Amino acid sequence: MEYWILFGSFTLLLLIGTPVAFCLGASSFFTVVYLGLPPVVVFQRLNSGISVFALMAIPFFIYSGDLMVRGDIARRLVALAGSFVGHMRGGLGQVNILASVMFGGVSGSAAADASAVGGLMVPQMKKRGYDVDYAVNITVVGSIIALMIPPSHNMIIYSIAAGGRLSIADLFTAGIIPGLLLALTLMVAAWYVARKKGYPTEPFPGFRIMGTLFVSAMPGLILVAIIFGGVRSGVFTASESANIAVVYALLITALVYRSLPWREFVEATLGAVRTTAMVLLVIGCAACFGWLLAYLKVPAQLVNFLENISDNPLVILLLMNLILLILGTFMDMSPLIVITTPIFLPVAQAFGVDPVHFGVILILNLGIGLCTPPVGAVLFVGCAVGKISIWQAMRTIWPFYGAAFVTLMLVTYIPALSLWLPAVFK
Repeated sequence: MEYWILFGSFTLLLLIGTPVAFCLGASSFFTVVYLGLPPVVVFQRLNSGISVFALMAIPFFIYSGDLMVRGDIARRLVALAGSFVGHMRGGLGQVNILASVMFGGVSGSAAADASAVGGLMVPQMKKRGYDVDYAVNITVVGSIIALMIPPSHNMIIYSIAAGGRLSIADLFTAGIIPGLLLALTLMVAAWYVARKKGYPTEPFPGFRIMGTLFVSAMPGLILVAIIFGGVRSGVFTASESANIAVVYALLITALVYRSLPWREFVEATLGAVRTTAMVLLVIGCAACFGWLLAYLKVPAQLVNFLENISDNPLVILLLMNLILLILGTFMDMSPLIVITTPIFLPVAQAFGVDPVHFGVILILNLGIGLCTPPVGAVLFVGCAVGKISIWQAMRTIWPFYGAAFVTLMLVTYIPALSLWLPAVFK
C-alpha cells in the first residue's frame, strides 16, 4: 500500500499541474504519515538533502553562465564557430552545433545554451533561407552537449545523489568524449538534412579573420581551461572553481569586454538567485523522496525483478535506458537525477557497470528527455526563441533525435568512451 501512496500521489499531483518540488514533498509526507514515522522526518531529509557543501558549486556555475550570456561571450563564440565550420553544407547549422560545444563549456546549462546560442543563430538562419523548424531543432538537441562537458552542474548533482563518493573531476572528464561524439553525430545529421533540402554554405572568411575571432573569444575559452584544469589537477575543488568562474566572468565582461551594464548585472544576479532557489528546493524534496525509496527497498526489488527478466548486462542496460527515456519525457532533469540514481545505480553496479560510466549514461539519457514533450524544458525554450509551436518542431526533429539516440547507445555499450579519459588523467 505504501508504494501506491508514494507513486500514486506523486503521479496524481504531477498530472494536475502541481510543481515537481511540491509533488515530491507532498507524496513523501503522505507516505511517511501512512508508515507511522514522525512527519518531521520529511523536513529533516529535505534539509540534509541541500546541506551538502558540494552543492555550493551549482549556484555559482549558474551565476557565471548567466553573466556570460549577458556579457557578449556567446556572440563572440558563435562568430568563432562560424569561421571554423560555416563553409560546410548547411553552414549555419554546423555553426550552431559547434557554438553549443563552446558555450556549453562556459555555461554548463542546456537551457542557457538554447537561449543564448538560439537567440543569436535562429534569426540569422531564418534570414539566410533555412527553415525555422530546422534551426530550432538543431538549437534544442545541440544544447544538451552542455550537459556532458565541464562545468555541467548536473554531474555535481549526480555525484551527490550517488552518496558523494564519486569524484566530480572524474565525472567532468568522463563526459568530454561523449559530448564531442554527440556534437559529431549531430553535425552529420545536420549535414544530411541540409544536403537533402539544399541549404546554403557560408564563405570561408580566411585565416586572418579566424585568428582575429579566436583572439576575441579567447577570454571566454580560457574560463573552460581554468575550471577543468583546476578541478582535474586538484588545485581547487568544484565549489572553489565555481567561485573563481564568477569572479573571472565579472572581470572579463565588465572590464575587458565592457559589455555588462549595471542593469544586466542586477538581472543576472537576481536570475541566478531565483534559479538556485528552485533547483535547491527540487533537490531537497527529491532527496526525501529518494530516501523513502531506499527505506522501502525499491532498488533491491528492482534488481530482483530485472534479474528475473534477464541476466545479460546488455539487456539490462537497454531496459534501464528505455525506462529513463520515458521518465525523462514527464519530469525535469534535476529531480530525476536525485530520484533515479538511488534506484538504478545499485542495479547498474550489480551488473558490473562502473558508477562513473553510468553517470554519463544517465545525464545523456535525461538530456534527451529535455528535448521531448510534454515536459521538455529546453524544447520550450527553443520553440519560444524560434516562435514556432512544439508540434511544428516535432514533425522534423527525428534525424536529430536519431543522432542523439545513436550516441546514447554507443556511450552505453562502449564504456571506454566514458572511462578512458579519466584513467589517462589519473
